[in-house]
Amino acid sequence: MTKYISVLTIAGSDSGGGAGIQADLKTFSALGCFGTSAITAITVQNTLGVSGIHSIPPDIVAGQIRAVMDDIQPSAIKIGMIHSPELALAIAETLKSYPDLPVVLDPVMVATSGDRLIESETIAILKEQLFPLVSLVTPNLDEAAILANIPLHNLSDMHKAADIILQTGCNAVLVKGGHLAGRELFDVYKDQQNNVQIISSQYIDTENTHGTGCTLSAAIAAYLARGEKLGTAIDKASQYIHTAIAAGQHVQTGKGHGPLNHFFAPEKLITHELE
Repeated sequence: MTKYISVLTIAGSDSGGGAGIQADLKTFSALGCFGTSAITAITVQNTLGVSGIHSIPPDIVAGQIRAVMDDIQPSAIKIGMIHSPELALAIAETLKSYPDLPVVLDPVMVATSGDRLIESETIAILKEQLFPLVSLVTPNLDEAAILANIPLHNLSDMHKAADIILQTGCNAVLVKGGHLAGRELFDVYKDQQNNVQIISSQYIDTENTHGTGCTLSAAIAAYLARGEKLGTAIDKASQYIHTAIAAGQHVQTGKGHGPLNHFFAPEKLITHELE
């Protein structure tokens, strides 16, 4: 008997299908992994923005995580939108039972449309309780500015923000610079072992960028589940998302920020031998 390589996403549902749980599951599937989920919130959302959020009770979220972890036993976890401090505490407490799994945390705070997706008091709980438990935190410029409490205007600012975020105790941070002006874009990786990596990519002129943060963190988690080291997983995930953006840049889905093309070259589900 063999087993699928599986990944768990703990995130919110996007009714428009471009971000959140929907983007994560598409990404896992495209990269040959079996996707599982624990839904933290239901958003009323399309390509034009978010008009409502309904949080799932923390005990139900924790129950979803345990149900998946204790049965299917995923090889990596991705965490996305956490809407309340109670939910952040419940997730942190639940994950303490699975200390050996790689966890990628995308601290979703602001949607592509500019809508705020997180309660202010939740941020402190994320930094104090969840960040020390995870392998990687992946804030974009807006989120890194909130977490580090400094404005970010250039590559130097991104380095400063990464250093400040590392002081929370997280193992590593990837500050994403996709919103900076310029034809060449940069992401900054730093970790507690003083490793520094700059990932560069070329700007793609498109409005179809909804779900890029969700997709990148999900792709990193998928590659970690496949056995890649963190640096390699980040490199491969960055290549995947850049190609997914390029493949979907001329497709119109809705009247606002459209999704990526997650399935530009889908892989078959990967299996490995049962232990």
